[in-house]
Amino acid sequence: MVFQLSHTTSYKYGNGVTFCHNIATLKPRDFLGQTILSYDLEISPKPTEISERTDFFGNTITRFSIQQYHKELKVIAKSKVLRDYTLAPDIHKSESGLTITLDEAKKELKSISPEILEVKQFLLESILIAKISKNIRDYALKSFKPDRPIFEATSELMLRIFTDFEFNSNATNVATPIQEVMENKKGVCQDFAQIGIACLRSIGLPARYVSGYIETLPPPGKEKLIGTDASHAWFSVYIPKFGWVDFDPTNNQIPQNQHIIVAYGRDYYDVPPLKGVIYSSGANKMKVAVDIRPAVD
Repeated sequence: MVFQLSHTTSYKYGNGVTFCHNIATLKPRDFLGQTILSYDLEISPKPTEISERTDFFGNTITRFSIQQYHKELKVIAKSKVLRDYTLAPDIHKSESGLTITLDEAKKELKSISPEILEVKQFLLESILIAKISKNIRDYALKSFKPDRPIFEATSELMLRIFTDFEFNSNATNVATPIQEVMENKKGVCQDFAQIGIACLRSIGLPARYVSGYIETLPPPGKEKLIGTDASHAWFSVYIPKFGWVDFDPTNNQIPQNQHIIVAYGRDYYDVPPLKGVIYSSGANKMKVAVDIRPAVD
């Protein structure tokens, strides 16, 4: 599948801005199974300074500053992505990946090999997933038993989050603590991903946050509207002797071609699409429009 992506973020400032500095994490990752065919970032007003680099997690980030007065900022990321999940390692074809248990995994994670040392950072507390509560660990333990395969247990955890939690875009925001999400059982994809990560870390498994997009289809007989898609998020667990495996609890599915990956992090705080600081006073309004659809040659 080849997808054409467009992600537009606009800010309107009530009293204008004299200076802003921003970091954009909008360029999809390039790896086996996902190839970036083209990428372009349009910023208005034109930045005074702009640079692109790879961050600690291997994501592409763009830093830019605008040092002139402006009342509106618009950032448009356009990408063309080839997605073929059949090229990536398949957990269903890995006997060791499918059968390794929680106890066996914990023994493997005691290794000091470069790969294990790299993934251990995803066992630690992070900004938005800190001081994991007992009720989150208890929730995880309903699926994870010492002698149960990790893949099977994580699949069940994904299903339980999908079943137990209500998708409600008015229930949370980016600062809502995961404990509150856990208690209210309401939130959005970002919250469900972070609940899954908290559960996995609570029982000693490395887990990371995945940001990206998912292709959405209109109802039968209806035309898809431009700009009505949204950013998406899910989680990934590290299974020793195999590697990372993605799980999407919002849709209860293992991501395939319809999921496009932009960035990996410890939680949402590491990989928001756009963040920054401004010199201004007064209110501002933000609007985001995302569109993903099969590319037309």
